[in-house]
Amino acid sequence: MDRSRPLRVAIAAAIFVSLLGAPASARPAWKLRLDRIVSGYDAGVAVADQGRTLYAHQPRAMRAAASNQKLVLTMALFDELGPSARLATRVATSGAEGGVVEDDLWILGSGDPALSSGGAPNRLGFAPTRISLLARRIAAAGIERVDGRVVAGTGFFARDWDAPGWQPYVPARFAPLPSVLTIDGNAVAGGHLDDPERRVARTLASELRALGIEVRGAAVGHRPPGRLRRVGAVHSAPLRRLTGYMNRESSNFFAEVLGKRLAVEVAGPPGTIAGAARALRDWARDRDVRVASFDASGLSYRDRISPLGMVRLLDASEDEPWGRALRTGLPGPGRGTLSGRLAGLEVRAKTGTHFNGDSALSGWVRLRRSGSWAEFSILSVGMPKWVEDEIVRTVARFARAPRAAAADE
Repeated sequence: MDRSRPLRVAIAAAIFVSLLGAPASARPAWKLRLDRIVSGYDAGVAVADQGRTLYAHQPRAMRAAASNQKLVLTMALFDELGPSARLATRVATSGAEGGVVEDDLWILGSGDPALSSGGAPNRLGFAPTRISLLARRIAAAGIERVDGRVVAGTGFFARDWDAPGWQPYVPARFAPLPSVLTIDGNAVAGGHLDDPERRVARTLASELRALGIEVRGAAVGHRPPGRLRRVGAVHSAPLRRLTGYMNRESSNFFAEVLGKRLAVEVAGPPGTIAGAARALRDWARDRDVRVASFDASGLSYRDRISPLGMVRLLDASEDEPWGRALRTGLPGPGRGTLSGRLAGLEVRAKTGTHFNGDSALSGWVRLRRSGSWAEFSILSVGMPKWVEDEIVRTVARFARAPRAAAADE
């Protein structure tokens, strides 16, 4: 009788188990719960804490970014310009003598999406950049008469208004023209402005006349000449306020205007939608994350990122001087596109939705067991929002960082 046979069988079984990995019963209960929640959905999920993966389900598959593209845009903008940057709108002329502008008065924008006529309701949550203030600055500079025209400068941005992956209805319904000079969101009753720069010039001329400054010429838009002398300027709210509104309300208009501003910062004028997409793609690639990028807003059905890639970008932002501004600038429960969602949790996240069922939710959630902020990204097709919320709630209540920095995929 071979007495060693039971021992050999036991050793073989142990080796077999070690090769297969731990039995399902050894998997933490909260991960099994997440497995059940995600099961049956076309979804990718990644959760990490300080660079260590806590949970992953199909984390590397490239999926539609939808409006999570705005989250990548915010990171790139903060990295290039800083969250405290303010965008200038200037007025300049070729010369003025004795308070008289003998030639044209030029208004030159740099991509402030919050320029306001003062006549539209303010839903931004911060003070818009008022054209009336710019008029007062011109008056304070001693200008009493403009013999020429008020001219809106063009050329800093291109007038492109489309992108690969945009549905035909997008420009008319969801993204007013992203121009270098904007006014009241480039929206009018029943539609969008096709010539917002000229509307800005007309509004400034009207404000100047209201202050008693004579303007003899018509308001037009043209490419500005060189060698202009500044007369006055106004500046936008800090960039963190602009992106805060953009992410809270998921403003496609703000995203495309600020995307063109990013394109100018990276490659020079003119700013274009394609240039913004390229800037985002290159910025992510420099951080070893692959994205397919065709616009700045996420309206393109062709924009792609993986949940793991998004989490890596969020984790990397923690080490940046602007990392805290990024997280605190994202909406929390009950605000903006998170209205009615995730009550009772400490969450900062960006939503995303397409009409074809693409859905996204990425950001940070506070873990109750450790008190730390965990990065997460949920990208899916057809997953209801309440299921996304259940994933986040489960992570918040039960997730615990592993002792070793090993991925759980």
